[in-house]
Amino acid sequence: MVENLNGQDRSPSDTSPDRKVRADGKVELTEDDCHDELGFAYRTWKKWMILSVIFAIQTSMNFNTSIYANAVEPLTKEFKISGQAARVGQAIFLISYAFGCELWAPWSEDIGRWPVLQVSLFLVNIWQIPCALAPNFSTIIAFRFLGGLSSAGGSVTLGMVADMWEADDQQYAVAYIVLSSVGGSALGPVIGAFVQRWLSWHWIFWIQLIFGGAVQLAHLVLVPETRSTIIVDREAKKRRKAGETNVYGPNEIKENRFEMKKILVIWIRPFEMFLREPIVLCLSLLSGFSDALIFTFLESFQPVYKQWNFGTTAQGLAFIPIIIGYFIAYFSFFPFIHRHRQIRRRDPDALQPEARLYWLLYLAPLETLGLFGFAWTSLGPEYNVHWIAPMIFSMLVGVANYAIYMATIDYMIASYGPYSASATGGNGLSRDFLAGVAAMYSTPFYTDVGNGHAKYKLEWPTTILAVLAIFVTIPIYVFYWKGPVVREKSKFAQTLASDRKAKGGARAGIKGEMGAGQEEEKIA
Repeated sequence: MVENLNGQDRSPSDTSPDRKVRADGKVELTEDDCHDELGFAYRTWKKWMILSVIFAIQTSMNFNTSIYANAVEPLTKEFKISGQAARVGQAIFLISYAFGCELWAPWSEDIGRWPVLQVSLFLVNIWQIPCALAPNFSTIIAFRFLGGLSSAGGSVTLGMVADMWEADDQQYAVAYIVLSSVGGSALGPVIGAFVQRWLSWHWIFWIQLIFGGAVQLAHLVLVPETRSTIIVDREAKKRRKAGETNVYGPNEIKENRFEMKKILVIWIRPFEMFLREPIVLCLSLLSGFSDALIFTFLESFQPVYKQWNFGTTAQGLAFIPIIIGYFIAYFSFFPFIHRHRQIRRRDPDALQPEARLYWLLYLAPLETLGLFGFAWTSLGPEYNVHWIAPMIFSMLVGVANYAIYMATIDYMIASYGPYSASATGGNGLSRDFLAGVAAMYSTPFYTDVGNGHAKYKLEWPTTILAVLAIFVTIPIYVFYWKGPVVREKSKFAQTLASDRKAKGGARAGIKGEMGAGQEEEKIA
């Protein structure tokens, strides 16, 4: 979430004569005046060190959403509740997480990434303690809700990518953060299985606290503030101390900095775009459906692999193929990212945003193929089917799940420029919300849907998901071929096009949405 200069080389000497002088005589310090202090100027190793800490933070947040599934059975015994009631703890966390990400975003713009992430991590960690010590299930529900609402998530972590990389150079970093998001969800059941097998249910929450505390400490020690406006403010204060008494940072001269109306506009925009923009709506639902599959799998793996006498830990290890699928998909994007960067360096306007969907055209069908394959290799050993077969197909689902999230985020960034924060916010909202809903329907879906077909009671539910996947992935192909036509009818995309035309075809950058009364761009 940074103010961008269209990928051009910048130095203080280039623009210092053009400093903004206000009517009151105050001189506004700009990014160009202190470019060497900004995240853009960090050495490559430092950028990736910071991003690796953020990778761990994002992993821990998504880990918190999925490991809870391993507490369901122990909680039913401890508090004498039904399994469906116990799953409310997972659903409430995911649904509140969906909205929490959007609530944190504006504050990271105006106050800074570092304090917002520290406060978010501190609150999430604190809420684990009453969950672990809960005397009743109501306590767990209440503090799981607060934990989800306290999770800053991708609204801040993806923003830090834009703090350190120019708009046309962000794809490798975005792909890395997307990997942490999907990977954390699949890592939860792997670790959770061992906790469930060898420790009490309390440790499901203590493990989250340990993981969260470790990443918070790493962030505290290793990660500096990266938000450009905050860094410029600090530089202005240093210069005033050094004798430049009339120099101020952008936030220091901003009037009504925390005006609620401005904040509400930013909070509401992701929901507006989700409902009014066909691209955002369809691709977010696709992404959300794909993420919900992982949480549906949390329930289907137990009855499927139990046929091969898999115990609790073996069922957790069965999620490793999904993680392998994520890594395969992650590395498969590299050649296309490299090729697109080379083309944009020769001509910034040579590629339409739809080019970022190209590789997804081939990977998206793996979701349907993987689901069909998983369904009909779930027959069990009595049909001479080896347990590796459903794992291979679940790996294909993992490939498709990562590709869908990565490509849809990347496409929205390219399509919506100034509004990409809100567009990707709708994507994240859909993923977490639908995953939360999936946590509630997954078990009844697998226990009730196939009851009329005793012979194939595990196969039919997944087959239904596979059929749905066919219809949900259709918009990918529609937008790849007709995306320019759809964007022509979008007021958000047209504003971006007008800005680019006014700048002689230069690409609009990604700026913070809480600027001093001007349109600004960001990723969230």
